[in-house]
Amino acid sequence: MTSSFHPPVRTLMGPGPSDVNPRILEALSRPTIGHLDPQFVALMDDIKRLLQFAFQTSNELTLPVSAPGSAGMEACFVNLLEPGDKVIVCQNGVFGGRMKENVERCGAEAIMVMDDWGMPVDPAKVEAALKANPDAKVLAFVHAETSTGAYSDAHRLCALAKEHGCLSIVDTVTSLGGIEVDVDGWGADAVYSGTQKCLSCVPGIAPVTFSPRAAEVIRNRRTAVQSWFLDMNLIMGYWGGNTKRAYHHTAPVNAMYALHESLIILEAEGLQASWQRHALNHKALATGLNAMGLEITVDESHCLPQLNSVAIPDGVDDAAVRSQLLNNYQLEIGAGLGALAGKVWRIGLMGYGSSQKNVLFCLQALESTLAGMGAKIHTGVAAAAALAVYAD
Repeated sequence: MTSSFHPPVRTLMGPGPSDVNPRILEALSRPTIGHLDPQFVALMDDIKRLLQFAFQTSNELTLPVSAPGSAGMEACFVNLLEPGDKVIVCQNGVFGGRMKENVERCGAEAIMVMDDWGMPVDPAKVEAALKANPDAKVLAFVHAETSTGAYSDAHRLCALAKEHGCLSIVDTVTSLGGIEVDVDGWGADAVYSGTQKCLSCVPGIAPVTFSPRAAEVIRNRRTAVQSWFLDMNLIMGYWGGNTKRAYHHTAPVNAMYALHESLIILEAEGLQASWQRHALNHKALATGLNAMGLEITVDESHCLPQLNSVAIPDGVDDAAVRSQLLNNYQLEIGAGLGALAGKVWRIGLMGYGSSQKNVLFCLQALESTLAGMGAKIHTGVAAAAALAVYAD
């Protein structure tokens, strides 16, 4: 007879999901009500308001897609693109490549702007591509590249798109709540994120927001959106501002309770305070790692505080270290992806998991594991170095 599943209690310090705040887990357990219940409709309105706060936007078309961050990405592309459109796609890691796949599956043409992994998107290359392709409809880029731990200048890139008459699609899956995301300040047109990173919510929801300019493009399409489920023209009948809601799909009611709770927590802390907390914990972790003899691979000028890419020392078995951390310490850190597989660990400090406690725990567990394997590191200094950062 099959028994119930009871997962182990882990400390999640990989690239996501992040540790979920106990308040959010409690919210999940509240009684389920109907997705058209008047009380749930009122909750939907408050979720929309809180998402506008998190994104720093007044966009009317702001809502949580009932699916993971990858569906948020797809929602932006399938709603804005039609067959034959041309899109400038920036790639400096794994997720720029996924943008390219979305473009091509929409029957559109992707013009690639390539940068080295771990580097930000180069605005000069983007400007050259826009000048060479005056008929481009969209500029797409990843604000915070989860595969490398680098972020790009979203304000400058969105401004370039606007200067050249393009819409902008921006991936903020790893940045929302962890570093500044300013949709209206950037002038971004379509922005998507995920709940499982710096919002410390459960996976499975994708906040999205569309500017009035993007919403107009969606309304005036020549062809139907290729995805029925992600068609914003249909979804807004359910998530729109009217009291009367048209049934589109059964929203994940309890997951929406969790999202609402996570956004209440973010609002109470304040955006600036959240960004500062992530920055401080990153500085402490990086200082401790450096004292140990390990190196963050991304330059500080464009390094994500919530996703730290750490070079694996020569001769160290990547998988063996991660396995020992998981089995001996119940600690999860992430492997490298794509071109960085086997070369880096990705250590997340996201949302609820971005804390002094986790920084010190990770440093001590990593030091003990590496020392036990005979790695050439400095022992007994990492925690003290990190604590000195907090004492400043």
